[in-house]
Amino acid sequence: MCIAYLAIAAHPDWPLFIAANRDEYHKRPCLPAAPWPEYSDVIGGLDCQGSGSWLGITRQGRFALITNYRDPAHVKANAPTRGQLVSRYLTGHEPSQSYARKVHDEGAAYNGFNLIVGDRHQTFYTGNRAEEAEPSRLAPGRYVLSNHLLNTSWPKAQRLRLALDALPLESLDQSLTTVFEILKDGTPALDHDLPSTGLSLERERLLSSPFIVSPEYGTRCSTVIALHVSGRALFSEISYDASGAPTERHDWPFQVADQRDLHAKM
Repeated sequence: MCIAYLAIAAHPDWPLFIAANRDEYHKRPCLPAAPWPEYSDVIGGLDCQGSGSWLGITRQGRFALITNYRDPAHVKANAPTRGQLVSRYLTGHEPSQSYARKVHDEGAAYNGFNLIVGDRHQTFYTGNRAEEAEPSRLAPGRYVLSNHLLNTSWPKAQRLRLALDALPLESLDQSLTTVFEILKDGTPALDHDLPSTGLSLERERLLSSPFIVSPEYGTRCSTVIALHVSGRALFSEISYDASGAPTERHDWPFQVADQRDLHAKM
């Protein structure tokens, strides 16, 4: 997962809205979003190589997503897969606050990451690369997360945030087409706006758009998750090939198993 937009308790009818792109090497095997074979209450994609996930939600309303923190100078060759931080939360029952604290305390074992975990009542952000990534509860509002800290104003993050901030969430009842069109923004940043993360200029350019297309590495899927106050949930994902063309779409609408207090602030 390389960029995600979240609206948390920002709309009276839609207390949770997530729109995200997962960027990865095309040769890395994965399974598209679906209920997990051994945990049918969990819906999300699966990384076949690392046995983890990048984004998912349960039928009870627990959700998690992770992004890598871009730090090529400090990559650990034998670090455990970060995707398991998502899958362990989704398949467990630990409250989001204590889980975020535990992950942060054990975070030095992993390569750089940002993790967001939540449920119908609260959402927490944490990571392992800066003091600002200490576990913190997210207040109602709108957030964007790429491969730096939460709300870092990289050009791609700003483009996605501006476009989705302007989206009326009540339109989710009609269609998700506009959301997917926004997620497929392939506009690169100008060179003078590029972040300096230790990569070559060419690589920084490639990674500077919300949607990435290249033969070896790019956006593999776009995902939309939304919870309505009624307990109705939307989960929709489009997969893409190396040319950026859509290959399949999966929709997994469901009803949250326990609707009580769905409208409570997350």
